[in-house]
This record gives sequence, C-alpha cells and structure tokens, in this order.
Amino acid sequence: MKVYYNGPIITMNDEQKTAEMLIEEGGRILFVGRALEGRSYIEDGADWIDLQGYTLMPALLDGHSHFCQTAIAMQTIDLRNAAAHTDIVNLIRRFIKDYDGMLPRIVMAMSYDHNFLAEHRHPTREVLDAACSEHPLVAWHVSMHMCCVNSAMLRLLHITADTPDPQGGVIGRIEGSREPNGFLEECACTEVRALTDNEYKLSPDDLARAEKYYMSNGILTIQDGACPQEAFDLYKTVNEKGLFNTDIIAYPCFNFGEGPGTVMEDNPEYRRTYKGHLKIGGYKLLLDGSPQCRSAWMSRPYEGETDYCGYPWLTDDEVIAAVARAVREKQQILVHCNGDASSEQFLNAYEHVMKNYPNDAKRHALRPTMIHCQTVREDQLDRMRALEMIASVFVGHVYYWGDVHLVNLGSERAARISPVRSAMERGIVTNFHTDTPVTEPFLFHSVWTAVNRITRDGNILGPEQRVEIYDALKAVTINTAYSYFEEDIKGSLSPGKLADLIILTANPLTVHKMELQHIKVLECIKEGKTVYTAD
Repeated sequence: MKVYYNGPIITMNDEQKTAEMLIEEGGRILFVGRALEGRSYIEDGADWIDLQGYTLMPALLDGHSHFCQTAIAMQTIDLRNAAAHTDIVNLIRRFIKDYDGMLPRIVMAMSYDHNFLAEHRHPTREVLDAACSEHPLVAWHVSMHMCCVNSAMLRLLHITADTPDPQGGVIGRIEGSREPNGFLEECACTEVRALTDNEYKLSPDDLARAEKYYMSNGILTIQDGACPQEAFDLYKTVNEKGLFNTDIIAYPCFNFGEGPGTVMEDNPEYRRTYKGHLKIGGYKLLLDGSPQCRSAWMSRPYEGETDYCGYPWLTDDEVIAAVARAVREKQQILVHCNGDASSEQFLNAYEHVMKNYPNDAKRHALRPTMIHCQTVREDQLDRMRALEMIASVFVGHVYYWGDVHLVNLGSERAARISPVRSAMERGIVTNFHTDTPVTEPFLFHSVWTAVNRITRDGNILGPEQRVEIYDALKAVTINTAYSYFEEDIKGSLSPGKLADLIILTANPLTVHKMELQHIKVLECIKEGKTVYTAD
C-alpha cells in the first residue's frame, strides 16, 4: 500500500477535480479524496509518499502516434534542425563518416522541413547525391508524407522517366523533362517504406529507448497507428517476456503493402483486450496528405491556385470497402483526414456502411475516430456527432505550421485549423495527439497550444477555438481513455482504476497558461510501480 500526500492531486473527475490524498494498493487506486477520510483506509506498514508540493495526476495517453516508426527514427540521421540544403548535406556526410560499423544498405535521414529551409525547396537528388552518392539514401520529410532520394535510391526503386505517377502519389520531375528529380510524394513513397522497413529491423532495446522517450513525457499508453505485421510480431515477443513498461495499442493499416495482413486474424486473444501490456485496437486507414505540404485533399483550392485542391489516396469504393470490413468485424477504425474533402469521403463512407446496420447497437458503438481533423468543417462536425465519431486532433499544427497554413489556406481557413472548441462544444469526444515521430510526444505542449493557439512566429491563430486548461487536460487523459474503450480503468483517478500516475513539477490547473509547455515529468508510475524517473 502506498499513500500519496502533501501535494496537489488532480483527479480529472468533474465532480471532484482535486484531492488531498491518494492510496494505491495492488496496482489499483483504493482511495482518492480528503486526507481525513482517507486515513481509515491506511494499514500499518503503508509506504507514505511525500509529494513535497509536486503535482500528482493521471498518466497521459497518446491519442495517435507511430511507435515503431519512432523507434526506427531514433536510429537515423536527424534533420529536424537543418536550416538549409548545406546543413542536410553536412549532417548526412558526418553521420556516414562517424558511423560505427557497416552502414545499412539504405541510409536514412528524417524530419527535414522544406517550409523552414532557406531555399524553401525539397532537397532533391542533386543535393542528396552531394551528400552520399555510393549508397542508396532517403531523406524523409517531417510529415512522413513525402521524401527525397538520391540517384542510387532511384535506381534501386527502378524509377525512371517512363515510370508513371501512382494513384494517390506524385513522382517529382526535372523541369522540362520526365526525368525523376528524386522527390516522391504520398503513395509514390510506398515502395520506399517497404524497403526501409525491411532494412531497419527493430530490437527489444530499440523499443525500450522509444518507450522511455514517451515515458519522459508522462505517457503510459502508446499507440502504433499504422502497425505492420513485423512490428506486431516483435511486440508480442517483447510483451511475452514482460519487457514493456507501458501499454501498447496497435492498429494494423489498410494502406501499405499487403494491407493489414493477418494481424487481426492470427491474434484473437489481443483484439480489444490486453494480454500483458499489448492489445490490437482496431484498423487504420489514410485518405490524404498534409496541408503544410499542399497534399491534403481540400474542397477548395489552395491559396494562389486556380483549381489545385490536393488529391485523395483512395477511391470512394476503396474507402467504403475498408470501413465495411471494420464494421463487419465490429472493429474500431481510425482514419487519417487532413483536408475537408478527405473528411467528407470518410463521413460519406461511414454513413453509407452504417445504413446496413440500422438496429445493431454494437456496431453503432465502435467509436470510429477521425485522425488529425485539421480542416474539418462545422457541418462535418455535426455529422461526426451524429455518428458518435471521436475527433483526434493534431492541435500542435497551430504552433508548428500555423504560419504556413496562413500562406497555404488563407486567414479564414487557417483560423479553423484544429477546431478543438467547435468539436468540444458539440459534445464530440475530443483527444489530442502528437503524431510522433512527426513531432515530439510532448502532450503538455499540445495542451499549451490548445489553450493559447500561438504560432511559431507569435501570431494568435483562431482565438475563438481556444479552450480552457481543464478541458485541454481531459483531451490527453480521460477523453483518450474513452477512445480506447478504457475509461473504466484509465484517464482519471477513481477507486478501482489502475494506478497509472505521473508526478509533475507544477500544477497545470494553477500555473499561468503560458507556462503549461514548461511543465516537466518527474516520475511515471504504472499500476503502482515506478517505471520512469527524470535524470
């Protein structure tokens, strides 16, 4: 038995938002409330944990990210801070020079952002050939929706002037010719994903490093939002050895390679139920690209364009088929929608499929989730509410790319990027995510962004979409627990729930709203056991 006291305790229960004492026993919460009332529960020999004024609250839950891709990214060249093409060249050359051991067959770099490079252009094959000409090389855009490759990689991919653009993708060409320039967008990256996934095999140690990265940000429930067969097989091995400190929720994806494969069929014991610290949450589907790269599928043209609106990945029939499979199997489906045209495609498909189940309560309670929701419209939010669809909002877009959205979408549409308040006011269950490795798994930054809506350049973007701190905290705790069908065991501090707890340097309910992003995690406690402490 452990007794936590002498510090603010945030319960995330609307009827009792704070408490003076929490008692844990056997990995579950035994009591939370006033200290005077809690003393009757305390047994001799209890371990008294003095919070010393620090804040205790429920552990955070990851609304959407890519756990295996994060583990892979931690092995690659980090281009996040590159400010120009010369920086990219130098970082890659330095990595190759300093690499300890035999280079992988494909050298991989991650997270450049053309929006913030001096050239405002992608580093096409000419740039990457200068960095590395002997080995196949791929540099992924921070969005993970496009990449650039060198000449050696183009040869490995067998991409030539005669290669047509795939459905839902674009092969960049040298101006005035059909020769590929090394830029690959959306579905043109599919083969690159397959080759690099095959090349960059993960180990249990790789997963442990990635897991610690999430825990350092207070997250004890992690999503793999496009889980390939190989990753799930490794997760099972790690899980069976009892090596996970967090809960992992996997969503096999329809879009890549052979689609979701046989993950669902081969692992019935993991479907919607934890075995150890692992479960299969449902299916994932991607419908379009990213607005900061002008590949998200919009209903109106991008600024400065006459008719270009981005484009879809899939046909309507393909989307309907995927949704129908999920609903037929009584599985939740998470669907990536950045542009409002892709949101329309998802809503149309789900409404179409549900007409086949007018009186089936179980199929009307699958909690389908729209991932990102960047430009979802007011009328579409009304339809989401009618379908009891969850809004998983990548609210960090307001900070990271809000200024880019002003250029790409104009002030009116940019102000409604990540329309959190509009969703919450309708009673739509809304959670936040970071889409890691796209951005860091720092959910207190998401809370800060939702409350303040300030961009990198200091602009206030859509102040009418700001929300209160408590509502933003719900989006990273109890609302996310609900999205995983886990609201009875996680997301708030109540007797009988898992003792999934974090200790913070400051109380998010009382700090100034501008200080929310400076809150640090001191300790993570999973089911009563400390699994992370800050260095």
